[in-house]
Amino acid sequence: MDDDVTDDFATRQGFYPNLDAWLFEPIDRFRRDLGLWLDLTGFGREETPFRTVMSAPGLTLRRYGPEPNAGPVLLIVPAPIKRAYIWDLVPWASVVRRGLESGLSVYLAYWERPGRIGQSFGLADYADLLILDSVRAIGKERGNGPVFLAGHSLGGTLATFFAALHPECVKGLILLGAPLHFGRDVGLIDRWIATAPPAQYLTAVVAPVAGSLLSGCSFLADPLTFGWRRLWDGFRSLGDPQAQRTYLAVERWACDEMPMAPALFEEIVEWLYREDRFMRGNLSINGHEVAPRLVEAPVLSAVDPNCRIVPPRAVLPFHRAVRSRDTAVLWYGGDVGVSLQHVGMLVGQEAHRSLWPEIMRWVHARAR
Repeated sequence: MDDDVTDDFATRQGFYPNLDAWLFEPIDRFRRDLGLWLDLTGFGREETPFRTVMSAPGLTLRRYGPEPNAGPVLLIVPAPIKRAYIWDLVPWASVVRRGLESGLSVYLAYWERPGRIGQSFGLADYADLLILDSVRAIGKERGNGPVFLAGHSLGGTLATFFAALHPECVKGLILLGAPLHFGRDVGLIDRWIATAPPAQYLTAVVAPVAGSLLSGCSFLADPLTFGWRRLWDGFRSLGDPQAQRTYLAVERWACDEMPMAPALFEEIVEWLYREDRFMRGNLSINGHEVAPRLVEAPVLSAVDPNCRIVPPRAVLPFHRAVRSRDTAVLWYGGDVGVSLQHVGMLVGQEAHRSLWPEIMRWVHARAR
């Protein structure tokens, strides 16, 4: 385990062992080492050149391309699970490259492993302060002004909360498979969490919350999505070399386990999945109300009607409750060669052929 990671959360009761130190962190390390071996065999990522604009505990802000251009600013907010390079996996499956080719100035909030300070980070940091620091750093390069935010999965959830907290900073909101309405009748992960013990029971013995543990829980919640369909997609990709290469790159990315800060894990599980505070209008972050009616920016959501993790009913109620009258939904039907269909919107051939051109047109129309 890294020296800068403490077990303060795991030992706060005074007698709990820290299971992460002797069980889950070795598993995470093994999976990361497996990923490095896949890199050596040619299955790794091929990232676009970038420059680090800002570094803070828990976050590195990247800017892509040689110099910031004059186009609209797109700030990508990844999910705080695994590594953010899923947005820039290989040249033909890179949202970053699609943005640059469309004339956007692309930035990525690259979440880093939570260290000693980051152990106590929660939604107040991930959905507010760290994104705000990123927007301000972009403002120093580009001049102050609102930016477009794009987020996938829980990254889209964080981006939405930020848009509710700081409407003056957001020009438009692009959400891809982002859950905003939660409950046992919404998705399979919601249903599984509803029957699980309180999150504090887990963080009392595992701190930080290991990536392999999160992956294992996801599999238990939906073995079809995270197991059998994943294997079947690998078989289907064998007839298409590009799809097969993308599939292997996603599998390599899946090995790049990153733990989650205990406070963030507890708040996501209890405040969102169990209590659905955002849609009910009783979520507070840094002392400020966070609710759909506070989101003023135009909203574009990409939704997979067949997704069992973030089904349409996890997204569409937000569209009906949001203050902005400029809202739209794009339907995504899935891809071959993406391993996990949940990330297909970011890496799939069909997504880059039809979905992302529509998203880029939407951005430029609102930028004008």
